[in-house]
Order: sequence, then C-alpha cells, then structure tokens
Amino acid sequence: MIALVVATSNRHKVEEIRGMLAGSPVELVTLASWPDVTAPEETGATFEENARAKALYYAAKTGELTVAEDSGLAIDALDGAPGVESARFGGVDLSYPQKFALIDAALSAKNRRESTARFVCALALVLGDRLLFEARGTVEGRISPEAKGDGGFGYDPIFFYPPYGCTLAEAGDRKAAVSHRGKAFRELRAFLESHF
Repeated sequence: MIALVVATSNRHKVEEIRGMLAGSPVELVTLASWPDVTAPEETGATFEENARAKALYYAAKTGELTVAEDSGLAIDALDGAPGVESARFGGVDLSYPQKFALIDAALSAKNRRESTARFVCALALVLGDRLLFEARGTVEGRISPEAKGDGGFGYDPIFFYPPYGCTLAEAGDRKAAVSHRGKAFRELRAFLESHF
C-alpha cells in the first residue's frame, strides 16, 4: 500500500475524500504530518491551475505521492463568481452564512434571486515533479433563495439539486453519489486501482 498525501487542511474535505478512497490501494496521509509546511498562494485563474500548482508544491515538500484539489461554486448570474475565490469570497474570515448573504445581495441587485449554478472540483495527482493524473467533476443545480439543511459544508445549504428536490446540505448520504468531488475522486480511485 502506498502513501497518498491529501493536500488540504480542510477537515471536511479530508473526511469526504477518506470515504471516497476507502478500500483503494493507498493509505491517506494528511498535511498534519508536515506541520511546518505552509500553504501556497492560490493564484491560478482556473480550478485546474490551482489544483496542479498545489499538488506540485506539496509533492515537492513531502516527497510523497500527492493529490490536491481545487473546488468551488460558479453562479451563472454572477458571471461564474465566486469561482476560484469561493473559499476567500468576501474575505477569508467571513463565515459561510455571511458569504450566503453577499451572494443573495449580488443576485438581488440583478433581480435574480435564483440562478443556475454548478459546483466544480478539479484534482491533480503528482509524484515528484510529474503530473500523473487529472480529473474534473461538476454537479449542476441552482441557488436556493434561502439556506436549508445542516449537513454537508461550505455552500451546500444554498445549492439546490433539482433531481433530489433539496439542497446538498439536506441530501445526507446521497450527496456523495452526485457531488463534484465524488465524481472527480471516483475517477482518481479508478486510476489508482489500475496503476498501483
């Protein structure tokens, strides 16, 4: 079994990824094993650029097989915002309910209380300085005019998924089957199982 560094300090993401890769030929290692390694700046214009840069950075720092992902919410009525700035939208110290209020205000200013939107996840797998694999997962939905549900994390309470008739924060265990991260990491899992 080979060690796989999951290059995120977001514990919710680590928990999701652990579940998605359970039973695969890798042993997940978190960044907690390298407490002195600081996070790189995310300067990419796309999710793919950020995922690639983070994977290369952490692979160089740890010397291990590394997967990094970049994900976020793209709202059509806001020209794709918050996009790659999803985690930093409105400022890094802003809570998600505060971010929801900013989004609601921006949509209201355009007379678009609801808008089509998607979650996007791009991931990159790196060993040394070699990019071994990339994947992208998306899930289509729309912005709910009010936050609902206490499951999931991040923007899940305002992301309405029509096939389920609820937000992803209300979807419970069904979320993993359709989520952007779930789709990308299922592709990674298939790659790992065929190459390691």
